[in-house]
Amino acid sequence: MSQEYDIPAVKKMIRRQVLARREALSEEAINKKSRAIQRRLLSLPEFSESGRVMFFLTFGSEVQTDPMIRRAMAAGKEVAIPKTLPKEKRLVPSLLRDLEKDLAIGYYGVREPIPGALRPVDPASLDLVVVPGVAFTEKGDRLGYGAGFYDRFLRLASRARRVAIGFELQLVDSLPTDEYDLPVEIIVTEARVIRVPI
Repeated sequence: MSQEYDIPAVKKMIRRQVLARREALSEEAINKKSRAIQRRLLSLPEFSESGRVMFFLTFGSEVQTDPMIRRAMAAGKEVAIPKTLPKEKRLVPSLLRDLEKDLAIGYYGVREPIPGALRPVDPASLDLVVVPGVAFTEKGDRLGYGAGFYDRFLRLASRARRVAIGFELQLVDSLPTDEYDLPVEIIVTEARVIRVPI
């Protein structure tokens, strides 16, 4: 590959294009597609077999995770959600007890556990992590929002299955990757489940 190939610039361009497509979705479309993704995610054997699952908390036009979290908790699973420590550039998984009372707007406008509801758990104790992202390929490559929080975190949660959820419009043919990018194992969209050969 040519050394003139500017990976950060290409990532920025793809990020901008895919986010524009996603943000063009109506609220009704987001909710309908999210319900289809929820059905597929919750029916995965990997999800059924997991006792402790980490979800991201939805921001903007992302797949809606609140209903999935409620279903997982109702099924008796321990659900963790991320607390972002921007200065340390890391995520801390925190056990969630109450989706309404435990959270407040935090880093980057995303809901996070309030100080009194921060219940840290070891990333290595997670069975499955539901991973956000801007764009994905069928090979499991993932483009995040640019801060690298999840790439670092997933290396600590080394035992967990890595499952990305996103809309079909977030799938692209290829993504530039480097040694820091960690692929996901399964991608769930409103239309299908993609199992990545690893």
